Amino acid sequence: MFSAFLALIGLSLFHSVSSQFSPGFPYGSQMVRGVNLGGWLVLEPWITPSIFDNTGNPNIVDEWTFGQYYDRATATTVLQNHWDTWITQDDFANIAAAGLNHVRLPIGYWAFEVGSGEPYIQGQLPYLQNAVQWASQYGLKLIIDLHGAPGSQNGRVLFVSWYDNSGHRMSYPTWQSNQTNIARTNAIIEQIASMFADQADVVPIIAPLNEPAGYYGSSVLTPLRQYYYDSYGNIRYPYGTSTQSNTVVLLHDAFQSLSYWNGFETTPDFQGVAMDTHIYQVFSNEDVQMSWQSHIDTACDTQSTLSDFDLWLMVGEWSPAITDCATYLNGRGNGARYDGSYPGSTYVGSCTGLTGSASTFSSSYKTFLRQFWEAQVISYEKSNGWLMWTWKAESADEWSYLAGLQNGWIPWSPTDLEYPTICG
Repeated sequence: MFSAFLALIGLSLFHSVSSQFSPGFPYGSQMVRGVNLGGWLVLEPWITPSIFDNTGNPNIVDEWTFGQYYDRATATTVLQNHWDTWITQDDFANIAAAGLNHVRLPIGYWAFEVGSGEPYIQGQLPYLQNAVQWASQYGLKLIIDLHGAPGSQNGRVLFVSWYDNSGHRMSYPTWQSNQTNIARTNAIIEQIASMFADQADVVPIIAPLNEPAGYYGSSVLTPLRQYYYDSYGNIRYPYGTSTQSNTVVLLHDAFQSLSYWNGFETTPDFQGVAMDTHIYQVFSNEDVQMSWQSHIDTACDTQSTLSDFDLWLMVGEWSPAITDCATYLNGRGNGARYDGSYPGSTYVGSCTGLTGSASTFSSSYKTFLRQFWEAQVISYEKSNGWLMWTWKAESADEWSYLAGLQNGWIPWSPTDLEYPTICG
């Protein structure tokens, strides 16, 4: 693609125009505080389990199989209703009222292009446009995040946890091993960049790939690094070599340490590049066995790593959840490590009162959620900001920003801290 060509002729072009770069938000000087709109334009069974349960088919485990095995007309109606109701203008109004300034919107490649034999159902793009309009109306900045790529970019985490958030749950990712997959993804990023290059004041960031499976080593990381170079050209120069956009390129760390990325796409040869890291404390046996205080301490311990990096850095996904008890969090049909129902796990405790409706949460648990939320906010603001996952969930209030606001463990202003010294 375009930047691969530039790699052959040198990066002097990028350098020569770098002074013109003017992003739609003062990254590096003003804190990013935001939330993800998970489960809206990319289905995730744990966020909306009813959509999957209502199919009556246990083989429907992601958006791919939802289109593959469910009656097509019914599936289309269900999706249309979901897109109409899961996130609305009122949600954007409430996000802004909560003192947040960014929204990260996951979207799948199939919203833009569906290949032969791919069962995805389209219709998401009008809602993407709605999101841009609503963000503009309420003074929010919208990050467009390509959450699913052809062939799936993550699959399964080293045979430990399933990923259904790429749209297609599979045992091993195939995005990186098929050049056609990568070429299709590049073309979609070019399309997104061209659609919103003139709206960088509202869409200041495009994230070209969510959570690629770097834990598989060079087989993923080598093509990924080239794809990131290509994405830089496709996003920053959507109209060709003569016109530079003001859109920031947000790269996911591919589950590598930040030190792995030191010196990658840095100034002066590159401008407007940021790194996205995701921090959870629920997806291993060791995580869910920790005490409440250990969860807080672990969050606080991230500060030294986050405070020293050579690109803009944000924690693009995190949560106050401390168990994997949410229904289908580990994939539809899979249990939880916390209660020992996940293969290879050991019982820690009952999930009762730790997930589901906040009405079942004890006052001490809600106090802890507030403390843990604040410990993470304090720590992640050692970087350039954060976006919590996620705004809403049907039956997992511990993951929901909205439920946290409504039930008191998230303040209506993210700077209104009750435990400002919780990290010492």
